Amino acid sequence: MTNPYTTPIPPTPGPPATRPLHRRVLVWVGGTALFVTGALIGSAGNDGQQPVETKVKPSTTITATVTATATPEPGPTVTETVKAKAKPAPTVTVTKTAAAKAAGSGSGSGSSGQDSAGTCTIVSNAGNCYAAGQFCRNSDHGAVTTTAGGVKIECAYSSNAWRWTYV
Repeated sequence: MTNPYTTPIPPTPGPPATRPLHRRVLVWVGGTALFVTGALIGSAGNDGQQPVETKVKPSTTITATVTATATPEPGPTVTETVKAKAKPAPTVTVTKTAAAKAAGSGSGSGSSGQDSAGTCTIVSNAGNCYAAGQFCRNSDHGAVTTTAGGVKIECAYSSNAWRWTYV
């Protein structure tokens, strides 16, 4: 009886299988036939191109040179001098209006000691007094001036921008 816990011994393998000779010959014949067929197709498909000749045939070159003996003399050169006229430039006229003081007013009625009109110390690039709510220039940040009406305003940061606000 055999033991169920032992592995059976495998049978011994036979000799390695070899290809028969007639199959090897058929593979060689088929490969050679395929190679010859490809060579014939490749040589026949030259797309109408002609073979290059190895010898260069000389060609004849004829050069003709014509020289004219009668050349015309150059004519006189005429030069005209034109003076450029200056274009008139625009005329800029600056007018400044000043308020007249009253003759009998005396020392002035303002409590701050400034005149009530036209006393702004900081003016815009156009020469105008600033008003509250307008944007400030970078050089005016934190400065204090008056409006055209004499009210004090300050350049302060409000509403995400530098603006003139009442003090």
